[in-house]
Parts: sequence; structure tokens; C-alpha cells
Amino acid sequence: MDLAGFIAVATLVVVTPGPDMTLVARNTFAGGRPSGLATSAGTCSGLLVHATAAALGLSAVLLASSQAFTVVKIAGAAYLISLGIRTILGARREALVRDGVKVTDPWAAYRQGVLTNVLNPKVAIFFLSLLPQFVEPGPGFTWRLLVLSGLFIVMGLVWLTIYTIALHAASGVVGRPRVKTFIESVTGCVLMALGVRLVFQRR
Repeated sequence: MDLAGFIAVATLVVVTPGPDMTLVARNTFAGGRPSGLATSAGTCSGLLVHATAAALGLSAVLLASSQAFTVVKIAGAAYLISLGIRTILGARREALVRDGVKVTDPWAAYRQGVLTNVLNPKVAIFFLSLLPQFVEPGPGFTWRLLVLSGLFIVMGLVWLTIYTIALHAASGVVGRPRVKTFIESVTGCVLMALGVRLVFQRR
């Protein structure tokens, strides 16, 4: 395995902003650190699904069928757009905060993290096309691929955890009503934009 090369590329992929980081920010601002950490765990659980599917060859089936790929892509885009709309609408309600206490359910945040990743076919492409480049073919190929997949998931979880803690630490500023409403509205727009971008992206 080209471990050094993989870590370098994986680090760039992990820290690049995308749906995962946007959703973590959205849920951290809405529900505090527990919801942010739950979202991080959910996104990494979604990565585990894709890693397992890629190792077993299921992702190859998905990518080989243009219809299946399109269905999953549209489902993922629709989910991101719906989350964006709900975020924008929720930013204008005071129901998210009651007497200064966050009321967002961490379990719901976890499910959102899982679905956001599972319904993103681009993640399947990453595990099926990029990871094998760092593993030499031959006996034990599948196990080495799973090792790199596990390392990538751990790196993602560490980064999202640090990201969540940093966002929560800044909540004293961003938690002000007007600032919070503005940030949640922007986050909702970004989620919708990512959903629309996913629809028009090709493989």
C-alpha cells in the first residue's frame, strides 16, 4: 500500500468543504455540540456503508447501471434540497431554542448524516475509483482496501469532531439570534445549492 500517498490525498479530500461539513455546521448551530457530534458520527457511518459496498463489488454494479446511478443521485439531491429548505424555514422559527436550551434531537442529526452520505453516489465513486490506486492488486487486495477505507473514515471522524468543537466554541458569537438566523439561512442555501449541483453533475 502507498500509505503516505494515500494519507496526503485523503487529508485533502477530508478537509474540503462539502455536504458533510455543511450539515455538521447546520446541526451544530441548531442543536449544539451533541447534534454536531451525532451528525459527524452519522456521516462516517454512511462512509462505512460505501466502503463495505465497494469492497464487496456492489458499488461497481451501481456505477455500471446508469439508471441506478441516476436514481440514487436524484434521491440524494432531493434530500439535500429538502434539508436546505427545512433549515431556511427553521431559521425563522424560535422553536429550535426554548428558554436558551437547544432542543434538536441528536438521533435525528445522526440519521441525517447517514442519509446524506449513503444517498451520495459521488462517495461510491471515491471508494471504487480512488482508493484502489493506492493498493497493489493481488492476494489480500480486498483486505488492504478495507484498511485504507477504515483509515479514511477515522480521519473523517477526527476532522469533523474538531470542526464541531470549533463551531461550538464560536457559538457565543454565532448563537446570537440575528447572527444565528443569518448563518442558518446561508447554510440552508448552501445545502440546496449542493443538491442542485449533484443533479447536474456527471459521473
